[in-house]
Amino acid sequence: MKHKLESEFYQISKKIVSENKTVAEWAAIESEDMFQSNIYEGGFDGTGMYFSFCVFLNNKEYWFQLTLDEIIAINNKQINEVNIEEADW
Repeated sequence: MKHKLESEFYQISKKIVSENKTVAEWAAIESEDMFQSNIYEGGFDGTGMYFSFCVFLNNKEYWFQLTLDEIIAINNKQINEVNIEEADW
């Protein structure tokens, strides 16, 4: 399912890019909940070497993963939607 990113996620991407860290530097400080907003929560996964986020929509939780390059592209307004999958708890 496609999800059009909301302004809250652009703020998160701006914060990530402003940190100016490499993938290895993100891996060294990995955290599942480093970034939070009203509907987004996530952080860097050092095992998978990607950012993992959940988004809460219509009382359901969905997940998506992005590389650092994709985060940069989002920050540059080159990507405005992502594929999300419903959490299967």
